[in-house]
Amino acid sequence: MEYLSKQRYDEIAAELKHLIDVVYPKVKDDLAEARAQGDLSENAGYREARRIQAKTISRIRFLQKVLEHSRVLDTDALPKDRVSLLSKVEFTNLSTNTRMKIEIVSPHEMNLEAGKISLKSPIGAALMGKKVGEIAEARVPSGTVRLRIESITLD
Repeated sequence: MEYLSKQRYDEIAAELKHLIDVVYPKVKDDLAEARAQGDLSENAGYREARRIQAKTISRIRFLQKVLEHSRVLDTDALPKDRVSLLSKVEFTNLSTNTRMKIEIVSPHEMNLEAGKISLKSPIGAALMGKKVGEIAEARVPSGTVRLRIESITLD
């Protein structure tokens, strides 16, 4: 079971609807057109259309499974004093004295450029359940980092 923000759940549902209603019918038409061009054994257009069809079907099935096994997270039920899913956390890396602000999200919402890290990542997992002032230790590829939590907000 994965928990998603309402925004991400809606984005996935919209992508799935677009794939089913717009992309897949076009893929089927392209495949039929390529099939009509004759000998399938030497028809590169047909092979490409089949590849695109398989890729589209695969993406549709993946998104269907994500939605089937996901629930929208009720932000009112989340703790305000501890790091949890959808928490915005400001912390200090004690070895470099660098402050960072990130948001803890599900793996399907992860976006490093937007400052969203997965709760399953080493830093996300280390921060989960901690309170302001506590120190989390995260095992990362370069070793262990100690992070002091400065603030926690939940939008």
